[in-house]
Amino acid sequence: MTRQKTKKIATRKPTKRTVATTRKRKPTRSVSSAKKKTVKQKINHGVKMAVIPHKKNDYKPHLIRGYGLFAIALVVIGVQLGYNVATTGNVLGHQSDITITSLVNQTNDARVKNGEHELQLNDKLTKAAYMKAQDMFDNQYWAHDSPSGVEPWKWFGDAGYKYSEAGENLAKNFTTTGAVMTAWLASPEHRANILKNDYKDVGFAIVKGDLKGEDTILIVAFYGLQASDAVAGIQTSLIEADPNGTVNILAQFGSAIQSITPAALGGLVLLAAATIVAVITHAFRRKLPTSFKRSWYRHHGIYKAVGLMAFGIVVIFLYGGGQI
Repeated sequence: MTRQKTKKIATRKPTKRTVATTRKRKPTRSVSSAKKKTVKQKINHGVKMAVIPHKKNDYKPHLIRGYGLFAIALVVIGVQLGYNVATTGNVLGHQSDITITSLVNQTNDARVKNGEHELQLNDKLTKAAYMKAQDMFDNQYWAHDSPSGVEPWKWFGDAGYKYSEAGENLAKNFTTTGAVMTAWLASPEHRANILKNDYKDVGFAIVKGDLKGEDTILIVAFYGLQASDAVAGIQTSLIEADPNGTVNILAQFGSAIQSITPAALGGLVLLAAATIVAVITHAFRRKLPTSFKRSWYRHHGIYKAVGLMAFGIVVIFLYGGGQI
């Protein structure tokens, strides 16, 4: 009897094969980038509403509306006052970079250009000029002669300078040498002192103090010819440049521009930008709403442009100029 061998066939039950599946995710946008875009859009919209005349702002940019102009004035004045406090410690203070050396150099530059010889800085005249400046602070006046009648020539004698000819120029609250010289040369009396052929010596004083309750910088210039240097028979000549003398308005403007402060310059840039916006707005006056077209507001752009320019001129003279 034969035994049959049987083969066991190993069988394995089919198992479930896990198939890795990938799910496509929708592209997501980061919240931060969305916010940035929103902020950018808001900024662009705000700028457009403020400076560009268009339908959404009724062709009346916010920058030159009443509240916009008020804000501009506050910024211009506030920045300048802050600058004064930061640089001088006084809201209405003055800061000057004028030096005696620069005054001598620019005086001689002007003389040489006009065919005159250079002046020599004289220690006695410098001392006399300082005493005169100090006397103005001590006795609270701004003039050639003191309230008690003391003339400037007294200080020549007190300093030991025996003169044959003498002259005096005064200035106050200038911040640069160029501004002082521009103002002096624009005034016939002051110019005559600077360019007088007979003078050989000059002395300057730059003194800061309180004059009638205001922080003030006084500049005194004394010009002279010593008696020992005078030609025989020459007569004594005393020249006072009248502080109230006439000065060309354009020269005053040029002098003020030269001594403008950085803060005031920034304010002028803002005023210039607002003026440009006002002029552009005037060009769109025909697109104003009907109610505005029939009133003075039709030309509000040009009115505001003129007002802004006038304000700018006031800023230049107020924060840039001095007095001679």
